[in-house]
Amino acid sequence: MPHPSGRPWIIAHRGASLQAQENTIAAFELAAELGADAIELDARRTADGALIVHHDDTLPGADRPIVTMTRAELAAAAPWVPDLAAALEACTGMWIDVEVKNDPRDADWDPDDAVTKAIIADHGSAEIVVTSFNPQTVALASEAGLRSGLLIGRGIDPVEASVMAAEAGHDLLLPHFSTLSGKHGEHTVAVSTRVGIEIAVWTVDEPADMVRLSDLGVGGIATNAPDVALSVLGAG
Repeated sequence: MPHPSGRPWIIAHRGASLQAQENTIAAFELAAELGADAIELDARRTADGALIVHHDDTLPGADRPIVTMTRAELAAAAPWVPDLAAALEACTGMWIDVEVKNDPRDADWDPDDAVTKAIIADHGSAEIVVTSFNPQTVALASEAGLRSGLLIGRGIDPVEASVMAAEAGHDLLLPHFSTLSGKHGEHTVAVSTRVGIEIAVWTVDEPADMVRLSDLGVGGIATNAPDVALSVLGAG
């Protein structure tokens, strides 16, 4: 869905993470104060099945994966790590890109997609878009009726991925912004528009890149500096 003002949606990457600790309630609340349209955050699970918000599968400087810790143990070791429910509440008034971390290389790799199933059961709403680098994960969300988005890395052609994601019924394709350069960027946006999928790029902090991508016609820009993006592109 295009932003009412015509500019891209400004998505605060892990909250206002240049000014506050990323993936914390403080970062989400600050992003809201700054005027961000949306929040991107990362969802994982603890040993006892609690859904929490943290980017890596381990805490900084720790050897023990989060998935081996109970929620109480995690709270004692890292009190700043919020529950997903609390994070969503802090993002009231914005839509939320919930990136489900489900990588086979991570300690909490889960082929049964327990996190996504829990989100479907407990947190499904129009304000949530479930995204992941894992196609199975976003397919599960889409089949359950949630908005969904496929994340892709720098080595994947966003043109081909746009077609694939649209055919799979997703709402968004989320490539790294560097893959939308020059004529290839123009072609990517043209193809995505034709097949009916919106492009939301990550992670853009330089004003010149924000302007270029907005002029290109992307639908969303994830940034660590939502205040900069709003200053450059307009509050809308």
